[in-house]
Order: sequence, then structure tokens, then C-alpha cells
Amino acid sequence: MNRHKYTKQLFTRKPGGEMPSIVVAQNENLQSRFVIQKVLELREQGIPLNDMAVLFRSSYLSFDLEIELNKANIPFVKFGGFKFIETAHIKDLISYLRVIENPLDAVAWNRILLLVDGIGPRTAERVIEELLARRPAAGTGGTSTSLPVFWSDYNAYPDKLRTLFDALKGAAPTHITPADKIQQLLQYYEPVFMKRYDDHNKRRKDLEMFQQIAERYRSLIAFLTDLTLEPASESVTDITPTDAEDEKLILSTIHSAKGLEWNTVFVIYALDGRFPTTRAAGNDDSMEEERRLMYVACTRAKEHLFIAYPINIYDRESGLVLSKPSRFIAGMPDNLLDLWVIDEE
Repeated sequence: MNRHKYTKQLFTRKPGGEMPSIVVAQNENLQSRFVIQKVLELREQGIPLNDMAVLFRSSYLSFDLEIELNKANIPFVKFGGFKFIETAHIKDLISYLRVIENPLDAVAWNRILLLVDGIGPRTAERVIEELLARRPAAGTGGTSTSLPVFWSDYNAYPDKLRTLFDALKGAAPTHITPADKIQQLLQYYEPVFMKRYDDHNKRRKDLEMFQQIAERYRSLIAFLTDLTLEPASESVTDITPTDAEDEKLILSTIHSAKGLEWNTVFVIYALDGRFPTTRAAGNDDSMEEERRLMYVACTRAKEHLFIAYPINIYDRESGLVLSKPSRFIAGMPDNLLDLWVIDEE
């Protein structure tokens, strides 16, 4: 309950219009695909991309959507946080995966070598030259029964480099799924991550989301391909009129959306444990702030409002499976909204 409640009489002068929609998605990827489908539909109806916004409680909650937007060639701009693949710690993890997929990727090698204590640019350059000189033959990738010599032949390297090679060797076999590769690499990366980033506690959710996204992939190369797609920057293929200038979908944290309005607003991850956050549940002041943020998010929409949440989301921090709608939308009368249920069919 709001401890500082003020009596309000809310009304609208605008007659008609659509009711807000509550969208229940069977998983977070279906939530993302629903948003993209509706964005494309509304764009064909003449609503510019920059008059549509996707709002979320925390920056990492847009990561899955960003991947799907790139795949759909929909340009977007993000406020209130870095884009998924622009964050340094995500770039670190992607680099580990890239050298597993392609041991001759000099750019990725350079990044992960410089993460090792005591390894500077000159040493990294020398190691990369030696790695590239080996030129492992095609087909030497790890399998369930053997590992390539490439990952084991490092006897002349310092101990800290041996530790890195051991981590890469352990995650290299092709039968290991991308999510499990990441899980193994995180055991190596954890102390590096904590030492390198002072705000590691804030960044940790990004790593969790990265692994969560990887769980729907069975192929590392497919995962890396989707991650490294160039973001669309000019237009939406076949649906943007020729006179559109720099039209981009808006992605924003709710904090960054205060004072702004759009024709259409999507509020994603309206899931108890995500919005409000699990941490806010035990503090009345924090819960009031979460409620205010939901109010801000919903009142940014002028014409269309879609409040979406995925179900059966495992939260590693709490060990809970999140499936309930945000308490701020739970129990709303059916006559005040439309209900959508999105599944694979």
C-alpha cells in the first residue's frame, strides 16, 4: 500500500480509443517477437518508429529485444543504458566465445589476453603471433571424446595464460551447448570481472541475461552470428517511406522516459520479480518508487499501450521461477483491458 497516498481524480477529455492490452508471453523471446510484430503492423498503419517506445525497468531487460530488432533490420536508439553488445563485460564474454569458435580470431584474442594480469600489449602480440602461426587444420574442433592439440600446446606460457587456456579447452567441445559454455567460462571470468569492474554488482544481471538468452541456442556459431549482426541504422526494409529521416524505434528505461510521450508504448517485463524487482519487495519506500515508475510508464502512451510479461523465467539471484504478473497490474478488472496470450502456435 502507498503510505503517502494523495487523493486524485483522473479523467480524460479524449473520447473513444483502444483499451490497454496485457500481453502474456510463454517466454521472453516470444515477448520480443510480439513487440516486433506490433511495431511493424503499426508502422504500416502510418505511425512513425520514433513515435513508438519500448520501456523497461532496468537496462538489461531489453537485451533479448535488441537481438531480435537487429535480426528484423529495425533501427532503434536506446536511452538509459548501453546497447547489449556495447557493454564492456558482454564484449569480454563474446570474445571468449569467438576464440572457441575460431581460434584464429586475433581481435578476440587480443581482448581476452589483455584481461589477464601481467599481460600487456607486447606480450599479447607475441602470443597472438604464435597462435596464428600454428594454423590448426580444419576439423580440429573439440568433440565429446577428444580435444584439439591447439588448446593444450602452451607449455612455454606463464601460469596465468595456462589457466586461460584450460578454461577455453574446457568449454571448447562442440557437444557443449552455448549456455553451458558460458557457465564454464564464467567460473574463470568471475575473478577477472570483479577486479576489472568496480560496479560489478550492477553489471552482474547483464551476465545472467546473456546466459539466459544463450539457452535457446544449440549452435555457438548461430548464437555469435545473431549477437554480431550490424544494427540497422537507416530504415526498415520495405516499410519505411522514402521521406523518413533517421526514424528509429525508442528503447528506454522508465527513468529516462519521464516527461516524454509517444503514440504507442510497450512496457515489457511487467513481471513480479523484475518489475517490481525482487529486492524492492522487502522495503516499503522502494516498493512505492516501483509503483511510481509503473505509473510513469503507463502514462507515456497517448494512443496504444501494451503491458507485456513473459512467464516461467528462472531468476538465478533468488533461485525462484518468476511467473506472476507485476502486482501493479494483477487483478485489474477485465473490462478495463484486452488480454493477449502469446505462444509458439
